[in-house]
Order: sequence, then structure tokens, then C-alpha cells
Amino acid sequence: DAGSSVEEVEFNWDEYLEDTGATAAPHGSFKHVDTSLQNGFAPGMKLEVAVKSDQNTYWVATIITTCGQLLLLRYDGYGEDRKADFWCDIMTADLHPIGWCEQNKKILKVPEGIKDKIPDQEEFLQRVLKGACSAPANLLEGLHRGKNPLDLIAPGSRLELQNIRDSLEAWIVNVVENVGGRLKLRYEGLEDSDKFDQWLFYLDPFLHQVGWAAQHGYSLQPPLAIRSLKSEADWQEILKKVKVEEEESSVPTDLFKDKPVIGVHSFSEGMKLEAVDPMAPFVISPATVLKVYNEKYFMIQIDDLRPDHTTSQSYICHVNSAGIFPVQWSLKNGLHLSPPPGYPGQDFDWADYLKQCGAEAAPQSCFPLLTSDHGFKENMKLEAVNPVDPEEVCIATVTKLKDSYLWLQLEGSKKPVPDCIVSVESMNIFPVGWCETNGYQLRPPRKAIVNKQKKIAVVQPEKQILSSRTVHDGLKNQELNSSDSVVINGKYCCPKIYFNHRCFSGPYLNKGRIAELPQSVGPGNCVLVLKEVLTLLINAAYKPSRVLRELQLDEEAAWHGHGETLKAKYKGKSYRATVEVVRTADRVADFCRKTCIKLECCPNLFGPQMVLDKCSENCSVLTKTKYTHYYGKRKNKRIGRPPGGHSNLEVAMKKPNKRRKRRKHFFVHKKKRSSTSVDNTPAGSPQGSGGEEEDDQDESELSHSLAQDRDKRKRKLRTFSFSDDENKPPSPKDIKMEVAEKLQLDSNPLEWSVADVVRFLKSTDCAPLARIFLDQEIDGQALLLLTLPTVQECMDLKLGPAIKLCHHIERVKLAFYQQFAN
Repeated sequence: DAGSSVEEVEFNWDEYLEDTGATAAPHGSFKHVDTSLQNGFAPGMKLEVAVKSDQNTYWVATIITTCGQLLLLRYDGYGEDRKADFWCDIMTADLHPIGWCEQNKKILKVPEGIKDKIPDQEEFLQRVLKGACSAPANLLEGLHRGKNPLDLIAPGSRLELQNIRDSLEAWIVNVVENVGGRLKLRYEGLEDSDKFDQWLFYLDPFLHQVGWAAQHGYSLQPPLAIRSLKSEADWQEILKKVKVEEEESSVPTDLFKDKPVIGVHSFSEGMKLEAVDPMAPFVISPATVLKVYNEKYFMIQIDDLRPDHTTSQSYICHVNSAGIFPVQWSLKNGLHLSPPPGYPGQDFDWADYLKQCGAEAAPQSCFPLLTSDHGFKENMKLEAVNPVDPEEVCIATVTKLKDSYLWLQLEGSKKPVPDCIVSVESMNIFPVGWCETNGYQLRPPRKAIVNKQKKIAVVQPEKQILSSRTVHDGLKNQELNSSDSVVINGKYCCPKIYFNHRCFSGPYLNKGRIAELPQSVGPGNCVLVLKEVLTLLINAAYKPSRVLRELQLDEEAAWHGHGETLKAKYKGKSYRATVEVVRTADRVADFCRKTCIKLECCPNLFGPQMVLDKCSENCSVLTKTKYTHYYGKRKNKRIGRPPGGHSNLEVAMKKPNKRRKRRKHFFVHKKKRSSTSVDNTPAGSPQGSGGEEEDDQDESELSHSLAQDRDKRKRKLRTFSFSDDENKPPSPKDIKMEVAEKLQLDSNPLEWSVADVVRFLKSTDCAPLARIFLDQEIDGQALLLLTLPTVQECMDLKLGPAIKLCHHIERVKLAFYQQFAN
């Protein structure tokens, strides 16, 4: 399609991992990302809390666990007794740091429940508060209350950045942007120029809060690269201005408490080593310790033997800097060491080179121990910063591993770059989905994977195609027309078609995308409404081209509908096919049902009937595997031909599709192999056991006589009135509130057994995960402690299913807090 090259490709990690057969690097391997997600409160911290039974008195409580802006607290004195634990919201509860009561003349008084256990209040408080850590005051009071500490580094905040290229001096930088803790920084004084902007993670050891240089005896000087842009007097003026505004633009101190501590090194000037230049981390080269500043910092220079070389690649390091290795490290690990420019001959030999330079090799004891316990494996996927253009975050594949170093191949960068050498502790690598979570543009791969590409035979249209937009506008105009037109064209007027997103979505449709569709389409002209419905479904598929192929009209079969051309876009390619759409209202319900059966989803997934609570097909007990297998079996048995003579379906029944069969087998096989893997289950598909009764019920429904089916359909259409206010289905807003928001619990989740937790999960769209909870013996108390990183790491889940599961856990926590916390 000529227009397809212009259309932007929408990248989807789940599809990409499925197509490449790769796995995502585990979330727990990115320690800096885990740190950035913490809310500033940690278990064990203490605070002063208003006593519920007597609002004028307070008592000391300890944080047991945190969940977003909710804290689970226990009054000191209860010891290990969890019965009196209570949740409270940072934003609304009366919480204060230790010492607040004394400062504000408030009363600290032992709660009634533990009065007997604490005979001497003063002595008890002295004992429990000795060496205790108070919850941060700035997160409990004022503007920062309840905020994620990371959000406090807002654009306009100021920090100090050490200059790592030519000296240890620091200069002030302004935060231009904060993307999940990754900061775009601009030197103070260069407000209009982004030429010298840098991107650094907020925990970078060379980034500090304002005032750090003065405290540690370093001078504040602009780097050499920008010093000549202004006069000395201008720079001094800028410093004065910063000091005046320091209060407004400062960042809280405790934000940097998790920053790596820089240890003492034992390098001496002139020592030789192997190094990777952080600005071009593609090769390992011989390097020299050029200068030792103090016990913490030293400068390294990449060796260059050319007599006429003018620029030197030098940078400042500390003992834990990434990319410095002892002499012979690359040889021992079977890696290529790039000889210095100007070195005679190709075969580099360290012994000769040291003799030639009259230098000594830095001893092994100077270097930190390298670990291989990090969770990364070859071919794993992640997101990584392009070192050549730090604005870009690209898809990265681990191509090689040595000790605690990864070789990453970047995809989709504007200019191709060689494999990058990166430490596993680098703050420039992120887990799959990090960009999407933080609203940043991930560079998509340049083109679809060629070896996996499947050719899809599609019929090219002979007439002009109406775009989805045109159809939508057409429907809108129809709705605006007078009711007369509906009466006149009653035969051709399609009722509202509902998307029942709680029904089973089958192997082709993405449940999450279906949930985002409008609640209904129509009423209006049958062809227009159904065309819009099919277009929305195609776009809600894992692979739109595959769904289009399923719906495509078989030219050899007899048909009684209207041929419409539909388009699908997948991986930058556009596909077209002619699809049968019925023209009259009496055939709509049947058409929707059969289309659902073709797509192997619940027959009620979309149609003129709205499913409110329980689906008549009992589809909540079907898994993707079971359903595919079940439909496959029925096709092979050549069961009764469905009513209405739907051509595509007939063909599918007669000749089972070989490719489909293979796919079905693949689902079943994968499921057997790993009980915890949800790779092949559409996010949120319910799980359970579909019994024989359903088989019979469905088969008998399909083999009903044409007349019976038509009668039933007419009755349905007659009773389903849309003009009647009483029968009018509730608005999408009402339903969403009922389904997603308010959860009423019959019992306290703290007292739930493992079986209760499993029962709750089976009632949600995360039913396939119930098995894991059973195996891991997760009861109610454990459930309330689960967080997104824990769920991803311990249950080995992809980001999509993990987020959905955590959504349900959050609902339980909220309901627990509202119903039982008091």
C-alpha cells in the first residue's frame, strides 16, 4: 500500500517478544529503577499517629509496609501481634514525624488495647525510640505530602554536576525534564542553548544537591567547554543569582540517600589498565592513570601513540567506575583488545607494551570484584540509552555476557551503532516497558523481522475504500437525523452493537484493547455499523492482519450479504480484504455470533445484547488454550452446519486450517511446559475448567434448525427496545464504576486463607494466575503485601498481566482500608 510507508508503526513489546521468541530481562535486575519507585517511606520507620479512639492524643507507630500513598502501621507495644495493624492514607491521616507532639504541646498516650503491656510510658518510649528512624518530615507535611520523592525533582530544580572530562570542579545544572528519574540537565547560564545538555539518572555518583561542592572543598566553576561563552564577571553574577534563589529550586536531601557511596581507590599515576571510554563504549583499549586527585578520584586517558594527536580521551573515575579492567582481562575472557592508534603491528602484546612504555600494570587488588549474579542472559531484551545520542532510548538485545558486563545490540537508532559494552549496574539501561510507563518515546525497530514474516493473501479492492473515520462520521450524521429515517429504513437499521469486554476474548483479540473500545456502536445503517464494529475489532487484535484473514470472504462459497473492503495495519504494512457484512437488521444478531465463533472468542463478545453480570455462554471458565482446543475438536468432528449458511464459517468447518492447528498445538505445548508462564494467554483471560456440558450445549445451539433460530432472533429483537427508558442499558460510566472501581468484600482480607485468595482471583480477569497463588501459598496477609516489582520478579510475569493483577490487588487493599481498617 502506497500510504503505508507514511503511517507510523505502533510498537508493542508483547507482540515483539512473541515474534522474536525472546524474553524480557527481569525487572529485579535494574536496581536503580526499583529504588526510583520507592515512595520515601520504608518498613521500620516510626511516626506519631492520632489514636483513633481519642483524637486528641497520639502514639508512636511503626511502618509495616507501604503501598503507593497507603501505609500499613502498627502501634508500638503490640510487638509481633498483627491483629491491630491498620492502613492509613498519607494525604488524609493525622501523621507526624517523631518529636512533633513535644514541639506542638500534644499528648502522647498509650492506646487502650495495650495499656496493660506498658506500665511505664516514659521508659517505654525512651527504649523504642533509641536509634529509631523517623519518617521524613517533608513527606508528611507541606507541599511534598504524599508525593513520590522523585516527583520533587521538577523542571527548574537545581543540582550540582561534577565535570568528569577535565577536572573535578562542579557547576550548577538546571533540570529541564524528569523522565522516571532520568534527568535532562542544562548548565546554569545557558538558558537558550541545548547544545551542552546532558542526560543522567538522578542517582549518578557525579550529580549532587546544591551546596555539595562547598561542603567537600571543590570550587564551583563552569566546565572548559562553556567557560569562554561568558566573561568571568557574568559567571560570578550567575552564581549570586543562584544563591538568592536557592530556597525555591533546591531538592530535598534524602532523595540522594540511596546514591552509591564512593570508596577509596589504590591507583597511582602512570599505572596501565584496560578501559572502555564511557562516551564511545564500543571497544576495550589500553589506558593509563594520568592523574590522581585524591583518595576518591583519579583520571584515566585512553592511550594514543600517534605523535600528532591533539585531542585526548580522558575522563575522571572512582574505584567503582564501570569499564575499567586489569591488564590481560580481555585476553582471559576471549575478547578483542583494540591496540592504541599508532601501535606498530596488529598483534598487541601487554608484556612488550609495558616494557616499551616503562610502565607497570595496575594490580588486581585495585579493581572491584566482578559478579555474574545479576539475572541477565543472552538474547534477553531491555531498553537502553544510545551512548552516541543520549536523547534516544532504543530496544536492546544482550548479545554477550562477561562477568558483570553486557554487550548490547541497539535497534532502531537513527544512525547504526556497534554493540555497546555496558555494566549490569549501569543507570542507562531499563526494563521492558519503562519508556511506555514514563511516557517517553522508545525508538521502534527499523523494520519487521523478515524471517518471521507471514505472507497473507488478501483480495485487493476494486472500488474506493471508506476510511474508518468516514464510517464514524457517517454514523454520527445518521444519529443526528430525525427518527423518521429510522422508521422508514427499519429493515436496514442496525440496533446498538455492544462490546462486552468482560467476555472471553479468544486467541486473536487483545482483551485490554477491547476494554478500551466504546461501549457500543450504532444504531444506524447495518453496513456502516457492522463495518465500524469489524474495523474496531481488527484494530484490537494482537495481529490485525491475522484477524482480517479470518474474516476474509471465501470467493468460492455462496453468500447472502454485502461485500465490504476492510483494512488492517500491522508492523508498518497495510492489508486489505473483502469481508461479508449483512444488510438487514434481522440477520445482525446471527452475523455477530458467527463472527465471534470464527474469531474463537465468546459468542457474546459483541452483539446487540449487553452482558451485564454473567455471560449466558459461561465463558468465564474458558482459557485461551482450552477454547482453541475445544473449537478445533469440534471442527474436526464436522458437527452440524451452523444456521444462516455463513460462507466463511462453512469453509472453516469443512477444511480445518493447517496453520491454525499448529498454533493451537503450540499453545497447549507451551502451557504444559511452564505452569507459571502466561506468555500465551491473552492478558486477563479467565481460567477454569470447561466441562462436557458446555460442549453439548454449544453444539446443540449450533445445530438448531434455521426456523427456530430465526424465531428466537425475532423475539429477541422485539423485546430489546432502545427507545424505552426502563430497558435502556446503564451508561458506560455506571458500569465501569460497578465493575472496576467499587469492590465490596464480605470478609476481612487479612483473615483470608490461600483458598479465599484463589477464589477471589478466579472471579477477576486474572483467573489464569490463580494457580500460581495456590502453588506459592499466598494468603490474604501476603496478598496485601504484594507490589508490582515483587509480582514481576517472583511470579515471572510480563508487564501487562502484572499490572492487571496489581490493579486487582490495589482494589482489595482499598476495599480493605475502607471497610475494615477502622
